Amino acid sequence: MRASAARRAAAAGLREAGVASPERDADLLLAHVLDVPLGRLPLVDDLSTAQAEQYDALVARRAAREPLQHLTGTAAFRHVELAVGPGVFVPRPETELLAGWAIDAASTLPAPVVVDLCTGSGAIARAVADEVPGAEVHAVELDEGALAWAERNLAGTGVDLRHGDLATAFDDLAGTVDVVVCNPPYIPLEAWESVAAEARDHDPHLALFSGQDGLDAMRVLERRAALLLRPGGVVGAEHADVQGESAPAVFAASGRWADVADHLDLAGRARYVTARLAR
Repeated sequence: MRASAARRAAAAGLREAGVASPERDADLLLAHVLDVPLGRLPLVDDLSTAQAEQYDALVARRAAREPLQHLTGTAAFRHVELAVGPGVFVPRPETELLAGWAIDAASTLPAPVVVDLCTGSGAIARAVADEVPGAEVHAVELDEGALAWAERNLAGTGVDLRHGDLATAFDDLAGTVDVVVCNPPYIPLEAWESVAAEARDHDPHLALFSGQDGLDAMRVLERRAALLLRPGGVVGAEHADVQGESAPAVFAASGRWADVADHLDLAGRARYVTARLAR
């Protein structure tokens, strides 16, 4: 069977199923089945019967809105590749901007101490450890299923990974941390129906929902970051695009923070808040 024909049929089926990026998903699944880099797809146009059956099965699962990364088993994040699957939140491209902010902040210091709260798959902690080799990186995750994925992704990196709650984690680091970074749950419970099927039906709900206004975890983060950071240390946290005012207000209202600022993603949507602990 011709791979090009199979790819066209797959893209058409995914488009009809409402998948947001049908052509790219069809390509990525085909590259996965053929075990070739995406750039080599045009050079391979033969599918064995077994490969065609495997491809059809994966495309059907993607059409049923199973996350692409669950089907391939990996997710790219900045310069690293993460193992992901059922039981862990799949890192999104927009979170790379928050990770980049944390990396930039840590890179200005000779021996930075960085804490990643709600680490999930370990994406941000792994990126910081990869791009700031001199950093002392700590991470915590509450959900046991996600923790298992973080253990896999952070093995051998030197990151101190712990099982625990962001509200009580790292008492032993109080007042010594330079950078706190967090991608907390931030979806309001009332927004259940509006969440994409890939996230609502497959990502852990602990990683998605956070009270009636979506800011319960942000309020906990504000208090914990204030305890962990040294004076002048910085915190950064992702939020929903509709929280561009309400998320920064959590930090501004406490009176503990200076330089509270919100930042846009590449699509121009409000995406993450940063602040500096007042001296």
